[in-house]
Amino acid sequence: MNISAKIIGISYAVKCTDELTDIEFDDFDINFAPSCSLINYKQYNYGISKWVSPKRTRSYPFERVYNSLNVPKRITVIPIIKDEGLNGDRDFIQWDTVSLMSLLDVYVIFAFYNNAARHRSREHKITRQQFDNDYVKKKILEISNYHSSALHWNLKEISETLPLLIDRVQEAYTRLEKELQVKFHNSQGIVRFKDQFQKGVAEFMTASRNKAREAQNREIQTIQPKEFLSTSTKATITIENYLGGKYYFTTDEISLSDKNLCLIEGKHSGNSKLPSIGDIKDGLLKMVLYCNLTDVKINDSVYTPKPVLRLTSTNILGKITSLSLASEIEEFKSRVGFSKNSKEFIDKLFSEANTNNFEVIIEGVRK
Repeated sequence: MNISAKIIGISYAVKCTDELTDIEFDDFDINFAPSCSLINYKQYNYGISKWVSPKRTRSYPFERVYNSLNVPKRITVIPIIKDEGLNGDRDFIQWDTVSLMSLLDVYVIFAFYNNAARHRSREHKITRQQFDNDYVKKKILEISNYHSSALHWNLKEISETLPLLIDRVQEAYTRLEKELQVKFHNSQGIVRFKDQFQKGVAEFMTASRNKAREAQNREIQTIQPKEFLSTSTKATITIENYLGGKYYFTTDEISLSDKNLCLIEGKHSGNSKLPSIGDIKDGLLKMVLYCNLTDVKINDSVYTPKPVLRLTSTNILGKITSLSLASEIEEFKSRVGFSKNSKEFIDKLFSEANTNNFEVIIEGVRK
């Protein structure tokens, strides 16, 4: 099943963000900073998150970005290319990642790695890659003097900075190849990537979207190990915003009732009473999107979206939702035996759900 939708703007109140570590700008090093932190520079505070790969499914970058959403000005640092060596992965930044960050009003610093170490056991693979910190700090200073939106910054950086930065990536990996005696992937892949920008941003958008569609079609056929679905109904959802950006997602589950369409994002744990905080926050960033959908259609029929974050575990019994009575929620938390921290997180999670008009379900499932 294919769902189409639009987003005009984002309105969302976050409740589950971490308390960010304060770092003075002079002491800041992106390589040793937490995954999301608060940078103090003159009268400004910036929420800065970092990605460990340009591919959003390689780790949980959405959790890191989510943790910065309560800071008025937020920045995320993304490597444009990450080559782990011939026997590792190589990933490239995609247009829809940039477009999504623009939609969330997040300034993107396109960064590159200039240092690494050989992998201890695998030949022709590297590890512990480090960003060029001086370059990242230079870009933070540029953003501090930039007075247009994140969208304008991100588009400017794509057209003006990325082509030159790709050359620096290639130079860095050529140097590391000699220094570490490690073979990397064929450089023609980077050349083709750069060619997209020489043909214009439209070419970059088209190439990225083709890859996103292919990944979306692959995912629709697959149930991930961490998914524990009440049904096997998956659906593709293509979201378009007023900027022309398109995001290609796959819902874990959907449910249709009259003209209501439940978009269910599922997170499962087989070891703990709740999925990991990283998993849940990854799901919450999907809720940010789903709570702002308009013009939701299936085969030209319009539906009212009902976002749902469903958290399952094989280590609990029963079910509770953010729509339940307060007394029922308290009884469930006590009966299941959640830790104090988990109880407090559930309270914040349910508060976020009720504030933003989506539903959270916590449910025990059989193995």
